[in-house]
Amino acid sequence: MFLSRIVRSVAASNHVKTCLTAGSPALRILNNRLKSDLHEPDYLISLEPDEPVYDCLNFQIKGYDYTLLESCQKEIHRYAEIMGITVDECWATPAQQLKVQRFKPASTAVDSEYNLQVYERNVQVTDVPAWALGTLLRVSRALLPEGCTLTVHEHLPEHEEIRYVPDNQLLELKQQLEDMGGSRADKKKKK
Repeated sequence: MFLSRIVRSVAASNHVKTCLTAGSPALRILNNRLKSDLHEPDYLISLEPDEPVYDCLNFQIKGYDYTLLESCQKEIHRYAEIMGITVDECWATPAQQLKVQRFKPASTAVDSEYNLQVYERNVQVTDVPAWALGTLLRVSRALLPEGCTLTVHEHLPEHEEIRYVPDNQLLELKQQLEDMGGSRADKKKKK
């Protein structure tokens, strides 16, 4: 505030006005009102709208090449941290097995058969300001390799369950135990 007053008083003389160029910082200070020059009551400051913040978002990348997905996920993680966005977790989910068949023209005979694996990587970010989300999305799309897809969605409990590979042997043993009448602790509770 003191500096702006000095610049205004010096600029008042005709000699200095002729020396100021169009792009000089002194002229910009002279023309623009500084925020400290404007008095606003406290109740107006408290009425400013809050900046919208997204709680928990998952950046989900899917593709057929695991190494490309891994490097893309690493770069998204790095850019999010550079932007000051909190990266909560990063994880991979088990690959999905796809069987693709190509048929001969005008017949039901199989011409060729392909076994594909679709890999998935996730980056979970929390407390993302709305202004930063758009920039992070643009950067993520620019980093995305060919043949890969990017989806952004809110984190749900279903996304947590998909991460883990079920132990089929343990599930079979639990089913056998239920078929035989349950565990001993369950039998004692019934009595």
